[in-house]
Amino acid sequence: MKIAIAGAGIGGLAAALCLQEKGFEVQVFEAVDALQPLGVGINVMPHAAGVLHGLGLGDALDEMAIRTRAIEYRTRFGHLIQSDPRSVEAGFEYPQYSIHRGELQFLLLDTARARLGEGSVTPGKAVIGFTQDAEHVHVKFADGTVHDCDLLIDASGFRSNVRRQLHPNEGPAHYEGTMMWRGASLQEPFADGRTMFIAGDHDVKFVCYPISGRAARDGKALINWVAEIRHDNPRAAEEADWTREADRDFIAEYGGFCMGDIDIPALLKNTQKITQYPMIDRDPLPWWTDGRVTLLGDAAHPMYPMGANGASQAIIDGRVLADCLAEQTGPEGLLAYEAIRHPITTNVVLNNRKSGPERVLDIAAARVKGLDDRIEDLITAEELEEVAASYRHIAGFQKKVV
Repeated sequence: MKIAIAGAGIGGLAAALCLQEKGFEVQVFEAVDALQPLGVGINVMPHAAGVLHGLGLGDALDEMAIRTRAIEYRTRFGHLIQSDPRSVEAGFEYPQYSIHRGELQFLLLDTARARLGEGSVTPGKAVIGFTQDAEHVHVKFADGTVHDCDLLIDASGFRSNVRRQLHPNEGPAHYEGTMMWRGASLQEPFADGRTMFIAGDHDVKFVCYPISGRAARDGKALINWVAEIRHDNPRAAEEADWTREADRDFIAEYGGFCMGDIDIPALLKNTQKITQYPMIDRDPLPWWTDGRVTLLGDAAHPMYPMGANGASQAIIDGRVLADCLAEQTGPEGLLAYEAIRHPITTNVVLNNRKSGPERVLDIAAARVKGLDDRIEDLITAEELEEVAASYRHIAGFQKKVV
C-alpha cells in the first residue's frame, strides 16, 4: 500500500517512520523548497517520548535534548506554586524532553531518509488539494503535477489546504487576544539545569526552559522562553507568521517579575532575535476522514500551547494511525484512527482554552499579592494536584502503575 504524507514537520515525519515500521510504502511531500531547522524550543511529553523511543531514537534524544525534571508553576514574585515532576524517577515510563524544534525535526528527517530511502522526502511540493475514487487518491500540487497513491495523510499544519477542501465552510481561526513573543539565548543555566517554569497569570505570563543538552555540557544553557501578554485590541490572527521579528516594547511588562534563579528582563534584553505570533487555534472539526484521506497533527487539531502538548499529540497521532492501518488497511483503518484520536484531541483543544494545567497560575494570582505571602497559607496541595492530575488524564500521559 502506497501512502502519501503532506508535510515534513514533526507530525508528518513521525507518522512516516511509524508507517514504515509497519511495512507501508511512504512518500512525504513538503511545501518549502529547502528544509531548514527553524523554530525554537518545544517539549515532548512522556507518552510521545515513548513513541520516539520505540522508533529507536532514545539515545539521540538524550544526546541533543534536556530530560525535563519538572515543570514549576510560579507567581510573578517567584513563589513556587507547584512542582509537577516529569522525570522517569517521578514514575513515568519515559522522560519528558525539552528540545529545539528544528533539531527534533531534522532527527526525524534524517532517520526517515535513512529508513525509507533518500528520495522519500520531496521538498518543493506544496499540496493544494486532491481527488479520489474507490481505489486511489490523486494528490494535486501547486506546480501542476499529480501524485497517485492509496491513502493521503495531511500533516501540513495550521493552514492545511486539504483541511480547507474537506471543510470549505469552516470559520476563521480562534483567537482570544494573547500575543506571544519567543526567543532563545545562550547563558548560564538556572535552577538545576533541567527545570521548566511557567510564571505569572493568564494576562502576563512567562515560560522558560533549557533546550540544548550539548550546550549544557559546555557549561552553558540555551534558554528558550515565551512571553505571553493578553491584549484588548489584538491584530488579526490570520496575519500570524512565526518569522515576523518583534519590537521590544513588551519587555517592560516583565520588570516586576522576580525569580530567584534567573533575571528575566536581562534574558529578554540579551536575546538577539525575537519573533511574535498570536496564540491561535481552530474549533474542533466534526470529522477528519473522507474516504482515503485524513488529517493529522495541526492540520487536524491545532491547539493553544498550554501544557506543551501540540507536537506530542501529533507524534501520538502517527503511532495510532500506523497501528490502526496495520490492523485494517484502507479507509477502515483511517476511520479507526479517527475514532481513537478525535475525541482525545478535541478534549485537549477545549481544555487548553481554559488554560489547561496552567489554571494554577490564576488561582495563585487571585490570592498571592506580595513577596511576603505564603503559598501554603493560601492554596491547598490537594487543590493544585487536582488540576495537574486532571490534565495528565486529558492529555493522555499517566505515571506507571506500580
